[in-house]
Amino acid sequence: MSVESKVRAVTTYRLTEMKQRGEKIAMLTSYDYSMAKIVDAAGIDVILVGDSAANVMAGYETTVPITLDMMIYHARSVVRAVERALVVVDLPFGTYQGNSKVALDSAVRIMKETEADAVKMEGGEEIIESVQRILSAGIPVMGHLGLTPQSIHKFGTYAVRAKEEAEAAKLVRDAHLLEEAGCFACVLEKIPAALAARVTSELAMPTIGIGAGGACDGQVLVVHDMLGINKGFSPRFLRRYADLHTVMTDAVGRYIADVKEGDFPNEKEQY
Repeated sequence: MSVESKVRAVTTYRLTEMKQRGEKIAMLTSYDYSMAKIVDAAGIDVILVGDSAANVMAGYETTVPITLDMMIYHARSVVRAVERALVVVDLPFGTYQGNSKVALDSAVRIMKETEADAVKMEGGEEIIESVQRILSAGIPVMGHLGLTPQSIHKFGTYAVRAKEEAEAAKLVRDAHLLEEAGCFACVLEKIPAALAARVTSELAMPTIGIGAGGACDGQVLVVHDMLGINKGFSPRFLRRYADLHTVMTDAVGRYIADVKEGDFPNEKEQY
């Protein structure tokens, strides 16, 4: 579907408009065609093809192992399903840190091979050269500050970030750096609500919170977490809107029983 034919498709500019008029931005992850079709049709504003696919789709303990090729596969599947939402794709670990040329090549591959709308990158001052180089090519960038899961081996914990004054001050500086570079939005993950409120009030670009309080301009969750498919992850910030783990387990159990008992298929379910 062409850009022109999308009915009021969400764009980076529309997210800025939403912030300006005080309309909250709803964002969820998706990694495959079927889930993205449902999430988009429900009216979500932004779909993140997150490197969290490493956890919920591939079973890795961290996001570090997922590759650019894997992210492109997931993003292609999502984009084919979406008619309205803005689709943002995570640049995975190792594809942008330390080398802005590699970063640009990675972002170009995502945009050309998936037809997504933007990329997302974790970090502030440390990656600003890569951010600037990608933006100079006309590729929209969403930032990500606070808890940055790709750096888990550096921090050694998924605890709340920026509780200390020095780290909080750096986060504020980094947020302004990302905005000045030209990022269209920034995820704030697992930081004190008061700090997120301050950053949100100081920035013109929208902030998207996850474990960062209600003052952010929008919120994001991993779709498998909020639907209750993933039962082993229960942080304070997660609200489960369904218990699909129980529903699906029950359905599979009933199917197994029906097959074992010869009840499926019945006469109406055969040719």
